[in-house]
Amino acid sequence: MNRTLRIGTRGSALALAQTGHVADVLRAAGADVEIVTISTPGDRSSAPIAEIGIGVFTSALRDALANDEIDVAVHSYKDLPTARDPRLSLAAVPPREDPRDALVARDGLTLGELPTGSKVGTGSPRRAAQLEALGLGLDVVPLRGNVDSRIRRVAEGELDAVVLARAGISRLGRTAEITETLEPIQMLPAPAQGALAVECRVDDVDTEHLLQSTLDDSASRAAVTAERALLAELEAGCSAPVGALADVVEDLDDQGAVVLRLSLRGVMATEDGDLLRASATGDLTAAEELGRALAVELLDLSGLAAARSEGRS
Repeated sequence: MNRTLRIGTRGSALALAQTGHVADVLRAAGADVEIVTISTPGDRSSAPIAEIGIGVFTSALRDALANDEIDVAVHSYKDLPTARDPRLSLAAVPPREDPRDALVARDGLTLGELPTGSKVGTGSPRRAAQLEALGLGLDVVPLRGNVDSRIRRVAEGELDAVVLARAGISRLGRTAEITETLEPIQMLPAPAQGALAVECRVDDVDTEHLLQSTLDDSASRAAVTAERALLAELEAGCSAPVGALADVVEDLDDQGAVVLRLSLRGVMATEDGDLLRASATGDLTAAEELGRALAVELLDLSGLAAARSEGRS
């Protein structure tokens, strides 16, 4: 490739760290790159994400890419709307960071050690629903801001703890401040948490090939495809907080040979605050179908839960 690749990113410390990693891989492959910082509506607002809308961190980047202002866009995959943008190609999903959530608490405490009434900050309805469902008597409070500002509110005593994506803390080199990594049995992460999405224009075949050959990880792509398919299906049927996590696992086929399969877990909160959980396993090549099927199961469970609730009233 003879031209310099312009890689677009948000200007936050985390976004720049993520994009820097992508740029380093491309440089190692012999590409000439420059990083272009683009401001997004999400960066300019302090309102809750639910109020300012889906895609607030990605739409400006996608428009810049489609308008040939940049050649590559790097996103936190979980920030992307589930609907495909026909102008763009999702050329690469790099190897995924640890997708779990993490606790940063005062005095090195774990979630179970926090006293009743402790203030725990999160900007995610998904995290809030799962924290409250644990029955620990925590005071879960809304929170916006970057990783640094959220952790600082613990250090300054305004909050007892915050829950963040472990991947973001890791990419900023601050894992020493994590007091507990939350296992999926306690808290399922957001669909595609810890994964990056690297896009180019749909007609830029040379860039697409370069990104796929240097950055794409098939296992990470399959896992997040299943998780995002579950989310897309649920968005059509409800607006409840959703968590999902897919893992590539070893299984035995009918002949007893070891094969790789996809194991998917999902959780959805009801309006009453109950958590509905389901899981399924499927072929790596049918990740999207697996996600949709599990979403249908969760929707069925939500209908049953609503019926039971009406029967009690």
